[in-house]
Amino acid sequence: MTAKILILPGDGIGPEIIAEAAKVLECLRQEHGLDVTLDYGLLGGGAVDALGEPYPDQTRRQAHEADAILLGAVGGPKWEALDRPLRAEHGLLLIRADLGVFANLRPAILYPQLTAASTLKPEVVAGLDILIVRELTGDIYFGQPRGIRTLDSGEREGFNTMIYRESEIKRIARVGFEAARKRQRKLCSVDKANALEVSELWRDVVTRVAKDYPDVALSHLYVDNAAMQLVRAPKQFDVIVTGSLFGDILSDCAAMLTGSIGMLPSASLDANGKGLYEPIHGSAPDIAGKGMANPLATILSAAMLLRYSLKAPEQAERIERAVGRVLDQGLRTLDIMANGMTPVGTQAMGDAVVAAL
Repeated sequence: MTAKILILPGDGIGPEIIAEAAKVLECLRQEHGLDVTLDYGLLGGGAVDALGEPYPDQTRRQAHEADAILLGAVGGPKWEALDRPLRAEHGLLLIRADLGVFANLRPAILYPQLTAASTLKPEVVAGLDILIVRELTGDIYFGQPRGIRTLDSGEREGFNTMIYRESEIKRIARVGFEAARKRQRKLCSVDKANALEVSELWRDVVTRVAKDYPDVALSHLYVDNAAMQLVRAPKQFDVIVTGSLFGDILSDCAAMLTGSIGMLPSASLDANGKGLYEPIHGSAPDIAGKGMANPLATILSAAMLLRYSLKAPEQAERIERAVGRVLDQGLRTLDIMANGMTPVGTQAMGDAVVAAL
């Protein structure tokens, strides 16, 4: 049965990097028997410009009809002055909540060819392979009440609510434990239980869920210590499970251990394995249209899509091997270029991956 992939190019560099991932999927379709159709839709600022809202009804229908969704990036200064519900980034929050994609998987893997691109010493990061499991549809990004109000004194005050239900913590904890079972059987839960009641509940629930996974070693870290440990000795970690706010920060920190945020894909899954896939970097409006962006994170996100949602691991491995071969050839975009190298552009890197396939 033909699978439907919805492609949402988005804003900034989104259309450029998505174009290269689409070429890779099309190559697999034409030459390696991948049975998919590609549909395109609007999300973010482009959707605001065309249809007046960042997550329009048309895109919502397409998203629910698709088997998986591949996203470029959303946002940019053009839309930052709009009311919050109309801002480009709000479309990303809306589609995540609408699809119920609560489990965000963010691998941080250092390709051996890029060890020199990391800002840390090779002996600290060589062989790095961490999976961060971030809860995605709760926490302070979705908690109510929120807003900006004016006090009786005339001073303005901003407020947000960090909130988690026990059921939300249980389900993301189980995703973390199941992932750890398939790896090195080590799970580190990150919270701030010494200062936040929501983290007290988080730690209590994760500890109770651990009783169902006696084969997985559970540890706990406060988020500030976890950030320090990621830089000090990152290879101590196997799987990290945490809330949305802490996961957002820690996964970007882990990304830079690998040399560039432009190398890291992500998957956001619902309870049935349907997913929204995207590179973890943003829309980079400063380099949009210049052909400089690294498309490999988006291409690797397509590989995750094939593995997790379309249950086509052999096709995912084709992509991952092709990326490795391209790096072996010494091809580098500007963000992963070492001294003495000449960078290639976005399209050339995508073409090289297709050729390697």
